[in-house]
Amino acid sequence: MISTVIFDMDGVIIDTEPIHHHAFFTQFAELGIAVTAAEYATFLGQSTRNVFQHLKQKYNLPQDVETLLLRKRELFNKSFDEDAGLDLLPGVRTLIEDLRRHDVQLVVASSASKATIARVFNRFGLGPYFSHIVSGEDFVRSKPDPAIFLHAAAVAETPVAHCIVIEDSANGVAASRAAGIYCIGYASPHSAGQDLRLADRVIQDFSELTAVGIEAIEPS
Repeated sequence: MISTVIFDMDGVIIDTEPIHHHAFFTQFAELGIAVTAAEYATFLGQSTRNVFQHLKQKYNLPQDVETLLLRKRELFNKSFDEDAGLDLLPGVRTLIEDLRRHDVQLVVASSASKATIARVFNRFGLGPYFSHIVSGEDFVRSKPDPAIFLHAAAVAETPVAHCIVIEDSANGVAASRAAGIYCIGYASPHSAGQDLRLADRVIQDFSELTAVGIEAIEPS
């Protein structure tokens, strides 16, 4: 029986990907580097720190990673605060509330920074629903490395066989599979092009999920 659901955040709970995209490409222009759309797609699910570690090495950037991170955060925060229409993805709050009514424990395990997760949670009042928040900034390697999901299961004190992960990126699905955790892939229209074939199940809409249905999942 499933007793803990581990949510990714960006692209699953909220669609901040356009804001991240704008912040990244604004910064790429400032840095004078030409990152292709195909290369950018490989970054989805990774922490910003890991992205800039890669870019610094590839493009011989003179700035240190912390400086690059702070500039990206500044650009993201400005766009986030100015976007009055930003909201949770359709159906996800209903699912979250349904899961909590059934006493299913919820954990967020996101590659986003703690500051960004806090910004989202504060704006949309998500804190009371989640027992733990796990940020990718605390891990040396990003998804598809399974460490973040293994840690999420550990802090939730739940065996991986009694957890599921909800993810929208190829890197996240691969991380869940590597952790041995059943994965539901969310084929978000905002994450087009992500390969979710390794997921145990793929959904198009959160209305396809209920607490009763999730609790009944029996991972193989």
